[in-house]
Amino acid sequence: EATVDLAERRRIRSAIRELQRQELEQDEEALASKRFRTERGSHRQDNKENWLRSRCLEEEQQMALAALSRQLEAITDVEELTKLLRAAGEYEERKVIRAAIRKLRAQEIEAATLAGSVQSSR
Repeated sequence: EATVDLAERRRIRSAIRELQRQELEQDEEALASKRFRTERGSHRQDNKENWLRSRCLEEEQQMALAALSRQLEAITDVEELTKLLRAAGEYEERKVIRAAIRKLRAQEIEAATLAGSVQSSR
């Protein structure tokens, strides 16, 4: 504001904007490094503390899903599978039940098309 020369004012404003931009970038970098540093540290600590427990839970879940899939193979009624699907609480359980429903419906469709082709050949 003290200078009358417009070119000098432009250079000063440009220099101020550049300094503000650099300061903003430095702040963003500092924030990002702090954010990622704390995440990594806490994640490692969680892994150390909970590794064994999570491993056991995962194995138990896999065994339960295997038992569930054996039970589902014995069921041949889509309505019964649908009831089980509605009662299931875990995502993985629902996923296995939906796969069993799809398999059963595919078998029904295959049987119907086979019966239709036998009927048409007569």
